[in-house]
Amino acid sequence: LVITGKQAIDSDNNQTGQMLAALTGYAQGTFASKVEVAGDKLKVVREIDGGLQTLELALPAIVTTDLRLNEPRYASLPNIMKAKKKPLETVKPADLGVSVASTLKVLKVEAPTERQAGIKVGSVAELVEKLKNEAKVI
Repeated sequence: LVITGKQAIDSDNNQTGQMLAALTGYAQGTFASKVEVAGDKLKVVREIDGGLQTLELALPAIVTTDLRLNEPRYASLPNIMKAKKKPLETVKPADLGVSVASTLKVLKVEAPTERQAGIKVGSVAELVEKLKNEAKVI
């Protein structure tokens, strides 16, 4: 089970967890407000426009969180000081058999078409005439 936040440097688009699920082929649950593990199944409750939705996922799975998922703990100063003294193990991706090479390929980059300058009209009648005959939107 991999749990990620919903906000990241992906412009707050919730892409990180979904992209990870797509690349690994794992099931995904987004915006989880409640998570329960039962054997090899995962029950994820998420808030949607119409209320709550419950999903059942097979493990392994990727879950992105919602702010209602947990009550944050605040570290006390003594515990912060203890944590500073703990050894930090550094592992390289290659040691885990993971490749960090990009799997994305840029096919083409194009600049958007340049917008034409607007025009000023002298009256409402002229505006309606231009919308009807030139733009053909009415």
